[in-house]
Amino acid sequence: MVNVPRLVVAAPASGSGKTTVATGLMAAFSERGLTVSPHKVGPDYIDPGYHALAVSGDGRARPGRNLDAYMCGPGLIGPLFAHGAAGCDLAVVEGVMGLYDGASGQGELASTAQVSKLLRAPVVLVVDASSQSRSVAALVHGFASWDPEVRIGGVILNKVATDRHERLLRDALDESGVPVMGVLRRTEQVGTPSRHLGLVPVAERRAEAMAAMRELAGRVRAGCDLTALLALARSAPPLDTRAWEAGASAVPVASVASARRGRPVIAMAGGSAFTFSYAEHTELLTAAGADVVPFDPLRDEQLPEGTRGLVIGGGFPEVYAPELSANEPMRKAVAELAYSGAPVAAECAGLLYLARSLDGRPMCGVLDADARMSGRLTLGYREAVAVGDSALARAGTRVRGHEFHRTVLEPGAGDAPAWGVVHPERRVEGFVRQGVHASYLHTHWAAAPEMARRFVERCSDG
Repeated sequence: MVNVPRLVVAAPASGSGKTTVATGLMAAFSERGLTVSPHKVGPDYIDPGYHALAVSGDGRARPGRNLDAYMCGPGLIGPLFAHGAAGCDLAVVEGVMGLYDGASGQGELASTAQVSKLLRAPVVLVVDASSQSRSVAALVHGFASWDPEVRIGGVILNKVATDRHERLLRDALDESGVPVMGVLRRTEQVGTPSRHLGLVPVAERRAEAMAAMRELAGRVRAGCDLTALLALARSAPPLDTRAWEAGASAVPVASVASARRGRPVIAMAGGSAFTFSYAEHTELLTAAGADVVPFDPLRDEQLPEGTRGLVIGGGFPEVYAPELSANEPMRKAVAELAYSGAPVAAECAGLLYLARSLDGRPMCGVLDADARMSGRLTLGYREAVAVGDSALARAGTRVRGHEFHRTVLEPGAGDAPAWGVVHPERRVEGFVRQGVHASYLHTHWAAAPEMARRFVERCSDG
């Protein structure tokens, strides 16, 4: 049984202020001395970076974790939550899109509402109150009554214009039965810069983000009833689940433990250009017997000593294409590792980095393909099947993943594709070449721990 107090921060629609409120609450409660566990519904990589920064006030690193019922399945939501929230005083879960919005055409699957029910967690609804007064009560009533299993325990009003506006909103909501637990003024929003895929990640603006976080915490602390919100979180009933364990999912392979070879070093790309990664991936690789060592393709000129495998996740290589291209020693090191047959797992940004060029600038040249920015956003969940055997998956392995990019790769697939996408459309994509598995598809290995095991086994066999 899990007894961590918890709140889900949701909204009627995107753009209402969920990230502002959720991150501000994480920071404000952390400043009060509580150990806060940050979570994000859905596949988003950027918000968890801000969440991790918000709860780092005690100097301890606690990663923001994702709860994605599409990629991981509803059955893993409770265990993954319990894993992340272990030892914490409070968990704050930021929702995705509107409260009841989920995977396209699949009902409530992967919605904030579904996750709140799976966690038996009360919901705080963040409402953009601009341009309305009494109508806010109808809106809140509709959301609170739509699904009786979703418990909306309070409202935080965002973008409130004046004291008079606040009085009108409060008077209207008095009749709804849902208490107002916070009011944030329209002039009190803390700006966070955005670009083509959303917020600029923390790794690219850490000093500015820390200053903004302190300001945000102060404004949320001043505008929200933290005592009432904590009481609401503590009203969540015990959750009947067991914590997910990376060690149970990825049993260490015997060959790795040999005295001669030791644990294989797997280099994990990071830095400003490669910020998209799930914490569970590192945990699974470590539990399977590897030493995961981070490196920065922008600044480092060589891979970590003894590298036997390479993981390059998502991020923004298109923003840093000149710098990545200019670091010729690293590009050559990556290419040499790939040509040696060592296992390389690349997703999205990693795929672009392995290409021949990106926006006309030389990249690693491992793949016979060229990438460029486009004006079209590719976004959505995917179901896919491994076309053939690779360092990451056996032929026929089925996964659920997510695509999120504004780039185009030509060609989009090699002679040996990585995945055959089966939903929502049918196509092949990505590349398998020697030990390389490169694709636009982001996957969550907690749902397929055998991928981490297989990857480490291949690294230890080299």
